[in-house]
Amino acid sequence: MSAEAAPPSVAAALQAGLRAGLDRLDAQLLLLFALDRAPHDRAWLLTHDGDALAAGDWPRIAALFRRRLAGEPAAYLLGQKEFHGLDLQVDARVLVPRPDTETLVDWALTCLEGRHAPRVLDLGTGSGAIALALQRARPDARVEAVDASADALAVAAANAQRLGLPVAFRQASWLDGAPPTAYDLIVSNPPYIAEGDPHLPALRHEPLSALVAGADGLDDLRQIVRAAPGHLLPGGRLLLEHGHDQAAAVRELLAAAGFADIQHRHDLSGIARCTGATWAPVK
Repeated sequence: MSAEAAPPSVAAALQAGLRAGLDRLDAQLLLLFALDRAPHDRAWLLTHDGDALAAGDWPRIAALFRRRLAGEPAAYLLGQKEFHGLDLQVDARVLVPRPDTETLVDWALTCLEGRHAPRVLDLGTGSGAIALALQRARPDARVEAVDASADALAVAAANAQRLGLPVAFRQASWLDGAPPTAYDLIVSNPPYIAEGDPHLPALRHEPLSALVAGADGLDDLRQIVRAAPGHLLPGGRLLLEHGHDQAAAVRELLAAAGFADIQHRHDLSGIARCTGATWAPVK
């Protein structure tokens, strides 16, 4: 993909990306971005496929294509990612929100049905994706979100301000400093990849601290499950996203901590991706 050998048209630029090995959607989105078109305007590529590129377009397009082929997430290159109907701004300070995490949001909203002005806490909020999606769907909810990373909180707070959603953000490690017996719902998509996992090199552009959690990937999940009972109201729920092979282990953690009604929810691939339970203290 030489920048000097400029393709003469929009269609030629797209084909160059595909021949180099880009996914079609990524190539289309990057091409639209480089041409200052909206990401939802893919029909424009069809109706203008014969248009000649302006001077300087191809070097900019080729540079984006090379960065994507080197493994940089498309969301970082575009500066945004759609999640649960929200357009979130993202960069290398936060993980890219995944579609599978919408499973956690949908389950959380189901758990909040029938609860008036529920108090909700999102642990490890990153870009703010989960907290902001819940706040938009439940304007009456008092949604709070924490993250240990000041950089991540800056991204999340900017998203909240731009979207006009009144989520309260706070810097903390998991439940440190959270009020006791306060929440109807605690949700989290914490780090859950094991140290040395063979998939980590493919994620090298994303913050390692938001991905890895000890030798078995369960360190942060253990901390959350251990601390959550002290902060949930009786009948409150704890919902956790975890790795594709960790459902049984998380179920055991919840049972050992005294949670009841332990359930799983499956992601878009049919994998048990979320596990949750009810805090029902013995009287």
